[in-house]
Amino acid sequence: MANYLKGLQEIFNESRISVNETILEQHSRDESYHTPALPDVVVFPENADEVSRILSFANEHHIPAVPFGLGSSLEGHVIPYRGGISIDMSLMNKVLEVREQDFLVKVQPGVTRTQLNKELKKYGLFFSVDPGADATIGGMAATNASGTTSVKYGIMRDQVRDLEVVLADGKIIHTGGLASKSSSGLNLNGLFVGSEGTLGVFTELTLKVYGIPEVTAAGRASFPSVAQAVEAVNGIMMAGIPIARIELVDAQSIVQVNKYMNASYEEKPTLFLEFHGNRAGLDQDVAFAREIVKDLGCRDIQLETDSKVRNELWEARHNLAYSFIHSSPGKKLMVTDVSVPLDELSPAISDTRRKIDSSNIEGAIVGHVGDGNYHVLFMIDLKNPEEVMEAKKLNEEIVEYALSKGGTCTGEHGVGMGKIKYQRREHGNAYDVMLSIKRALDPNCIMNPGKIFEEDV
Repeated sequence: MANYLKGLQEIFNESRISVNETILEQHSRDESYHTPALPDVVVFPENADEVSRILSFANEHHIPAVPFGLGSSLEGHVIPYRGGISIDMSLMNKVLEVREQDFLVKVQPGVTRTQLNKELKKYGLFFSVDPGADATIGGMAATNASGTTSVKYGIMRDQVRDLEVVLADGKIIHTGGLASKSSSGLNLNGLFVGSEGTLGVFTELTLKVYGIPEVTAAGRASFPSVAQAVEAVNGIMMAGIPIARIELVDAQSIVQVNKYMNASYEEKPTLFLEFHGNRAGLDQDVAFAREIVKDLGCRDIQLETDSKVRNELWEARHNLAYSFIHSSPGKKLMVTDVSVPLDELSPAISDTRRKIDSSNIEGAIVGHVGDGNYHVLFMIDLKNPEEVMEAKKLNEEIVEYALSKGGTCTGEHGVGMGKIKYQRREHGNAYDVMLSIKRALDPNCIMNPGKIFEEDV
């Protein structure tokens, strides 16, 4: 430890190096149920050059280095299980440039989603990816985040035009450029987005942004069953309606939302919907969607353009996790996510519901059903080994079902350490290619070791 501190103090100001117990504890965990672990030291760089010198030092001395945003991840991504240096990016939080004519913005990794959209609003623009949490842009790129708007605008990987990345040996590279397309070289943007800090540290990101739509309408449609709600999703998608968000919330979740927010939503499987566009086009889209959902058993559909009502609706969706947390004091929220082909979505959700109902675990299902991605929320007592084991078994059964249908073990939460054991099953021989890339870029395995890659490299 003494050598750590001496070496780091030669890199930058001592005031931005901490071994304070509280600071270490803050960087020992994320929002997941995974067991915390303390780093040896936390550093707060202000620019790419400092990050480069940190990683050069860490690489030379074989010290683990783990990038840290806000700790809002859900699969243990930022937990430093092998100690080492936690690199906190909170001081690198500037919006560097807005190129409104190119629909691009350049930011540092510590910028949060809310901070970015507040700045973009001045230009009539917005950043589309909305994972729910007010995560940092660097963390969202590291986990290839998506969320409620991905059905229309795409996921984080679709928004990244260029990354400035510091590699394990301290070398600084750019993975793209400003042009809207290129046929030159390998797609390094696609490689680094979703790499979860295992290949390098992001120090600057250039992202696609969009014009704020003229009109936004949002609402909810309730159904007698989950199967009918999912069938309605398929109907809307097949009709080519350019819906911006289409979220499934099951009846159990609606019950919790009503308690937490003192609301009175009908306690049935519900779709939360949102449409973006101009007035004439949006009216047609909404009318068409009404016809589809009513033909498929919709009990009630309400659509609003008033911003206050819309915000309340999406606040209910985003507060689902907190409603469960507050309903079960002393328990910890465990969240898992999988993604399946759209034609497998209804049977997958039905199978998951049966598994939950036959268990002793309290659970609910929500999902970004427009792209086949759904989440299961469990409340578990971490002090009860049997309950923890049962929840993990449920998680494993849900993942195995998704993989058996050609799906993925995680649609947006990322691998971290929670989904490592499924990597070879899901990717087959391609997993060995991933390992080869990891070994080439990080031969000393200092970059967030123990995440994505189970094998010591």
